[in-house]
Amino acid sequence: MVRRRKVSSQASPSTRARYAKRRQRRVALADNDLTPAEWADLVAAWGGACAYCGAPTPSPQRDCVLPISRGGRYTLPNVVPACASCNASKHNDEVTGWLRRKKLDERAFLVRHATILRALAPADPA
Repeated sequence: MVRRRKVSSQASPSTRARYAKRRQRRVALADNDLTPAEWADLVAAWGGACAYCGAPTPSPQRDCVLPISRGGRYTLPNVVPACASCNASKHNDEVTGWLRRKKLDERAFLVRHATILRALAPADPA
């Protein structure tokens, strides 16, 4: 298991820049195939609200259910719309543990996420 060090808000600008560059490199190396049309469909399917807390979000952020630092990618099955508060709070935590700690409804999120993915999945030509 690779341990990731959290960057403190009191870290020097050079330290924050170094970690930002590492993250940028991880994101660039990951397979990121979420199209703008898929993102728009995903936001509409969640009703323009945060996937985690359900708060209406005028400009949702893309949040990876499985974080990039843990092998996640910006793909349709792994991205959900999140409010800025939930996205910042989650960091690179595992989603179910984070939902439990925040006392959010883990089961409701997982069921709705699976239902939405099933509805948005491309039709199988076979």
